[in-house]
Amino acid sequence: MKRSAEGFARIAREVFAPIYPVIAEQTLAWSGVREGFALDIGSGPGLLSVALAEKSSLSVIALDTDPEMARIARETACDRVIPVIGDVHCMPLRDGSVSLAVSRGSIYFWEDRARAFREIERVLRPGGVAFVGGSFGTPAIREEIFSEMRRRNPDWDSDVARRSGGATPDTLRVELAASGVAHSRIREEEEGLWVEIRKD
Repeated sequence: MKRSAEGFARIAREVFAPIYPVIAEQTLAWSGVREGFALDIGSGPGLLSVALAEKSSLSVIALDTDPEMARIARETACDRVIPVIGDVHCMPLRDGSVSLAVSRGSIYFWEDRARAFREIERVLRPGGVAFVGGSFGTPAIREEIFSEMRRRNPDWDSDVARRSGGATPDTLRVELAASGVAHSRIREEEEGLWVEIRKD
């Protein structure tokens, strides 16, 4: 597992790094949340967690199932980033404990998205919001990443199509309905999509 975690972290740092400050800015602007606790689900090496902390007063819980990834995130992290080992389907967090939950890319790997959506709603505080999806930030960043990943992986385009094909807007709407989450919508944009969950 160590090598795969290290390899994933290297790709995140070398190729995907420009995404994280953009997504941090977007989700902070959309949510209006700037303080309290945030949750980065499937945080990997913690680059989005760090960007959220740097651009706000939030303390950020970097949640990942892989203990090795949590170790890497601990090395990446700044003061207000807290690496935690845990699974989106059963998170080790109290009800109503986070103001903002964000996840970029991990939604495609969740085994039971309806259950995950319920868990996300559970940990949000009243007035809290979650954005989970797979955006590439901006058209320029998307093109840059795709160009480099095609160079590194000849199957990149088919890999992306396979992953995203399992989480189309229509599929996600069905799963959201099955979850029983009270307030949700799909935000479709040029560079990807977000499931938005809000809690009264």
